[in-house]
Amino acid sequence: MPQPRALLKSAVRRTGLRHSHLAAARMCVERNVTARKPGERFDLSPRILCYHSVGTPEWGVNDVSPARFAAHLEAALVAGRTFVPASTIAAGKGKAGDLALTFDDGLRTVVTAAAPVLRDLGIPWTLFVVTDWADGVGSFEPYTLRWNEIEEAARLGATIASHSVTHPNFARIPTAQVDDEISRSRDLLASRIGISTNEFAIPLGLAGDWTEHAQAAAMAAGYEHIYSQSAERRFPGTVARTFIGRFDDERIFGAALNGAFDRWDESR
Repeated sequence: MPQPRALLKSAVRRTGLRHSHLAAARMCVERNVTARKPGERFDLSPRILCYHSVGTPEWGVNDVSPARFAAHLEAALVAGRTFVPASTIAAGKGKAGDLALTFDDGLRTVVTAAAPVLRDLGIPWTLFVVTDWADGVGSFEPYTLRWNEIEEAARLGATIASHSVTHPNFARIPTAQVDDEISRSRDLLASRIGISTNEFAIPLGLAGDWTEHAQAAAMAAGYEHIYSQSAERRFPGTVARTFIGRFDDERIFGAALNGAFDRWDESR
C-alpha cells in the first residue's frame, strides 16, 4: 500500500494544491490511510484523548465540529468505554476501556459547545490554558477564554491545568524563557483564579518540541504529569495522548481508540 506522504505528493502533482493547504491535506490522507491499515488491533488500554476546539474552524485541523464531537462521545459510550480524569490514567490507575478527555489552548467553544454536553453526561475533562491568551495578549482574543470564562469552565466540571504562558516551541527558546514559561504559567493560574495545578501539556506536543532541561524544569516547578502526544514516539517521561482532529469521522475515531495512531504524531 502506498504511504500517506507518497499519496499526498501524487495528489499535489495532479491538482496543483496550494502550499498553504499542504499540511491539512497531508493530515487528511495520513489519518484516513492509517485508519485503514490491515490487521487493525482491538486495544482497550487506558487512553487520553487530545482535542483543541469544538466549533472554531479558524483553528484549522485541530478543530472538531460540535456534531462530530457529539458523535465521538456517543461512539465511545456505545463501545462501553468509561470516562475518567486524565490524571487517573497519567498516574497509572486507569483500567481497561478507560478514556480521558483533554483540551489544549483554552478555546471559547470548548466551554460553549462541549462543556454543557460533558456536564450533562457526567464526563470529566481537563482544560490546558495558555495564560497570556487568558489575559487577552496576542491575536487570538476572539477565540480564547478569558479568566472569568475559565472559572466558569471549572464550575462546569473542568480540571484547569497549564499549557505555558505564550505557547512557544520549548526546543527553540532560551533556557531562561523555558523556566519562566513553565513556572510562571502555574503561578498565574494560582494568582488569577486560585487553582493550583500539577499538570502541564507541552505546546505542539511532539518529542522534538521538548527538551531534557524543560522536563527537569517542569518537574522542579511542581508538575507531576507532563502530557505530550503519540504513545510510541513521545518524549521520555511524558504522558501519552491520542490526537483527535478535524478529519476524524467515527471510523477514524474508532481506529484511534483502538491504538491505530499510537505511532502517529502531528508532524509539521
